[in-house]
Amino acid sequence: MRFAHRHLLGIEHLSQSDITAILDLAEKYVDLNRQSAKHSDVLAGLTQINMFFENSTRTQASFEIAGKRLGADVMNMAMQASSIKKGETLIDTAMTLNAMHPDLLVVRHPHSGAVDLLAQKVNCAVLNAGDGRHEHPTQALLDALTIRRAKGRLHRLNIAICGDVAHSRVARSNLILLGKMENRIRLIGPPTLVPSQFSEFGAEIYDDMNEGLQDVDVVMMLRLQKERMDGGFIPSEREYYHRYGLDVAKLALAKPDAIVMHPGPMNRGVEIDGTLADDINRSVIQEQVEMGVAVRMAAMELLARNLGEAA
Repeated sequence: MRFAHRHLLGIEHLSQSDITAILDLAEKYVDLNRQSAKHSDVLAGLTQINMFFENSTRTQASFEIAGKRLGADVMNMAMQASSIKKGETLIDTAMTLNAMHPDLLVVRHPHSGAVDLLAQKVNCAVLNAGDGRHEHPTQALLDALTIRRAKGRLHRLNIAICGDVAHSRVARSNLILLGKMENRIRLIGPPTLVPSQFSEFGAEIYDDMNEGLQDVDVVMMLRLQKERMDGGFIPSEREYYHRYGLDVAKLALAKPDAIVMHPGPMNRGVEIDGTLADDINRSVIQEQVEMGVAVRMAAMELLARNLGEAA
């Protein structure tokens, strides 16, 4: 299983075979994670540092659990209370980290391109845990694994991505990955949140849920990212839910076996009906969380295999 990359900064540079290699290895970790003894030693002796310049609960916890299950020494750095607040630049931080000789660096940053800049300055493998509006590669990979397990394949599916596409790095990474795997993608939302330039990704754009959801296999809802909005993108949350929130009536337009996804955290009653989110017959939202740990274990193992060659 060859993975010829030093870092995992985005989906854009991955081939179909790269994506499949990560997902196939992740399948093995799904099995491991369901056993009573969940420990492996493939990262034994290696140091993993999680640097989150943005708050995150599930992504940081997922990477931490993944590293510990693989036997790595894991350290979380609280960047909100760090030297960055005292004026230290990102380059200074990179040089400081480099002197500590970490092996794996997991970074989330509010600015697009910041993780790539760090990767150019350090000697270890870097995993992008989300940078600005740019990419969130492990989220797209865990979504892909969830879809593949639910549908038995990851190609030639009709997939609807609904909601705040404009501000979503999750949507961008999924657009790239699902496009590479030959799926038909529909983007659904108000024009303020689904700009026309997203058609450049080969996606079909709809501003009406009733049209866009017709006969789709997968419905992926997105969080309204109010912290990234600097204007009136929606009239009100109540109106947004009425037009673009997923409920049983709207889901009925999709295929009878369509699955419902959401990267979390969810705004229940805004993006999705709470009862539908918890419906074990349609929703795979909890499976997405489970697949996240397995995918991150797989990605870190594949990058760790290349550490010796990079040195």
